[in-house]
Amino acid sequence: MNIQRYLYNLNMAMEAVMANKFRSILTALGIIFGVAAVIAMLAIGNGAQQEILDQMKLVGVNNIVIQPVNDDAAGQSNGDEEGKSMSKKFSPGLTLQDAESIMDIIPTVERVSPEVIYETFIIKDGKRSPAKLNGVTPDFFKVFNLEIEEGTMFNYSQLEEGKAVCIIGPTLKSRFFPNEDPIGKYIKCGNIWLKVAGVLKKVPFGGTASEDMGISNYNENIYAPIQTVLLRYKDRSVVTAAALHGGGSSMVITGGGGFMSFSSSGGGSSTGTDNQLDRIVVQVKESTHLTETSVILDRMLARRHQGKEDYEIKVPELLLKQEQRTKDIFNIVLGAIASISLIVGGIGIMNIMLASVMERIKEIGTRRAIGATQKDIVFQFLAEATIISITGGLIGIVLGISLARVIMQITDILTIVSWSSILISFGVSATVGIAFGFMPARKAATQDPVQSLRHD
Repeated sequence: MNIQRYLYNLNMAMEAVMANKFRSILTALGIIFGVAAVIAMLAIGNGAQQEILDQMKLVGVNNIVIQPVNDDAAGQSNGDEEGKSMSKKFSPGLTLQDAESIMDIIPTVERVSPEVIYETFIIKDGKRSPAKLNGVTPDFFKVFNLEIEEGTMFNYSQLEEGKAVCIIGPTLKSRFFPNEDPIGKYIKCGNIWLKVAGVLKKVPFGGTASEDMGISNYNENIYAPIQTVLLRYKDRSVVTAAALHGGGSSMVITGGGGFMSFSSSGGGSSTGTDNQLDRIVVQVKESTHLTETSVILDRMLARRHQGKEDYEIKVPELLLKQEQRTKDIFNIVLGAIASISLIVGGIGIMNIMLASVMERIKEIGTRRAIGATQKDIVFQFLAEATIISITGGLIGIVLGISLARVIMQITDILTIVSWSSILISFGVSATVGIAFGFMPARKAATQDPVQSLRHD
């Protein structure tokens, strides 16, 4: 079969499709919706994967998060008489001494970032806005890969001396220093005036990020040396006369390991369930050490806290990877369900084409009588099925991209349409047209020309 015959048969197929526009559109509906569903589902899957990757960047590399658990939760977790007896044991909660010990004792640990977090407010030039005051060490910014865009980082000398300095997020800069350089200026945080030493570089923040995994909107927070917060703002570990009901215990300050830790100089009772720290983030040297380090941390803290389970250890990277695996399985299922639409669309094409063969038996007989071969007939009907599939695939691509955008606008779910999903869906639609169009084409070609001419 030469090129001219191919072009002639292709032209015949195009004329047949255009002559029955409505039927052709109905035939292509299955392919259209199948391709659109595949693209939309893969876009949702890509969006979910991107959010996981963004969260991994925000949570930092190879981090383990230790958070306090209140007495009620710790007691209920035991659930029996043993739990009740355990809840009576004294535990100081999460303290700077815990952070210091973790850094000194565990060899797989790269950095330790103790944190104190208070909900407060910021005042400047009559403007007042709620904000989070984070008491941190310089290692905090290394653990979470945060960069200083303007100014400088506070140093360990300012940390140990509790200097009234701070670093603000870019959102706070635009809100309180819209037309001036904030470096060296003062801002009132709660009842404390802090000197702005630096401004963070803006960090992309996803709305689905989890505070429980150590992820925060760094752009809206204010950061001060942890000793500044503990000494000038509030230290929940300090034993007061009211807490001791008139007891004689006092507190002294001792330095060590780059942190300033508080310890009681005499006997006394527990200060209650208040923890000195709100979180300790431990960064390990290699991701392969995450699991074993978390086990060692659990044993170490259990001894330091007298066996009282008033803390919780989370490995965000492992949790996110597990979440990613769950979403991958879910996306595979959704993609498989959406792909069924393509198969159904292919069956629809086969059925309509078979019906078309029965309607056009006399046309087939006429073509055979004037010299058309079986290959000509097969090519014509196969071309018709392929044209319908490809056209339906193109329409489905447009519909799928539009559907993905509508889903993102309405549900606020991130959707990302990739070229691979477009190529895969389009390739499958063309393959379906060829595969399911072959049987009707073969049936048309095997018609007896004499009987076809006699057909009414």
